[in-house]
Amino acid sequence: MTMAIREDQNRFKDIVKGKVKEDLRKYVSNGEMIGKREDEYVKIPLPRIDIPNFRYGPKQSGGVGQGEGQPGQDVGDPGEGGQGQAGEAPGEHMVEVELSMEELAEILGEKLQLPRIEPKGHKNIDSLKTKFTGIAPVGPEGLRHFKSSYKSALKRQIGSGTYNAEEPLVLPIRRDMKYKSFKKVNQPQTQAVIIYMMDVSGSMGEEQKEIVRLESFWINTWLKKHYKGLETRFIIHDAAAKEVDEDTFFRTSESGGTLISSAYKLCQEIIQADYPSNEWNIYPFHFSDGDNWSGEDTRLCVKMLQEFFLPNCNVFGYGQVESKYGSGQFLKDLQKEFGEDERITLSQIESRDKILDSIKDFLGKGR
Repeated sequence: MTMAIREDQNRFKDIVKGKVKEDLRKYVSNGEMIGKREDEYVKIPLPRIDIPNFRYGPKQSGGVGQGEGQPGQDVGDPGEGGQGQAGEAPGEHMVEVELSMEELAEILGEKLQLPRIEPKGHKNIDSLKTKFTGIAPVGPEGLRHFKSSYKSALKRQIGSGTYNAEEPLVLPIRRDMKYKSFKKVNQPQTQAVIIYMMDVSGSMGEEQKEIVRLESFWINTWLKKHYKGLETRFIIHDAAAKEVDEDTFFRTSESGGTLISSAYKLCQEIIQADYPSNEWNIYPFHFSDGDNWSGEDTRLCVKMLQEFFLPNCNVFGYGQVESKYGSGQFLKDLQKEFGEDERITLSQIESRDKILDSIKDFLGKGR
């Protein structure tokens, strides 16, 4: 019975995953899952999934084609409606299905055909992990293996002739008890940090920041699948840059000019202070509407990318969010300077509907 229930649960989960994968662009663009995060799980609203079945009508109600009217008579225009009162039947119900972040990452990877990430660097931190290796006759009671203990007792009673099939009572004794055996093993744990930078000048409105919020959620989800030790840092900037927490990152609105180099300088300081490139996989992502204060500052940004970021990071991502107030020039300058350089990823995000395509741009290289 337990196995049948588990199989049904697995089949239902497969159906749910298929629905989410089918409508992934919708879930990515409207962000209804992000507000329903609980630790490592998200709740996904889905239309109720009913299993089709036959229903019989009441007796003496006649069969198909046995109502009033003559053969060949028009049954009426499907668009014709009556003048009756509003119905009492409920509309379509939604159910919330829980998926882990790991399962969500798998759906994203399958939908976008994302390659596995190859971690950069060779120095890892080893963490001790408990690994269960088998069954032992002794051990702590907390690790007692019920199924093996039961089978041992059952074999003993059958062998001694004390087992009664009419009253199948199995009573384990001390020598029947079995316990999980384990050992401590060193497991390499690769580390990664994501540093998000965002222009919060007046031209970056609420819609632009919401696009960044949605995209960063999915980038985090994919990278967490590959790195168990994932850290996230946030930098906002207009003409000056500062580090903030996640909530401030998505809620701050500023005004005035934009100096992109201020964010790059702070990001470089954070990496040099806390994340040596031979120990960490480093992912800086910068989001802006493409306006910069001057061509001189853009040249400074290009120099920093060439001399520091590209040699020390797995990949540097720049996402340009469409804004009616932004010129979009910074993306053009980077395209002209770096061309097909695999170490930098440039993505233009015109609207929410383009978020999924932008995620593919950023994560599709497997770096």
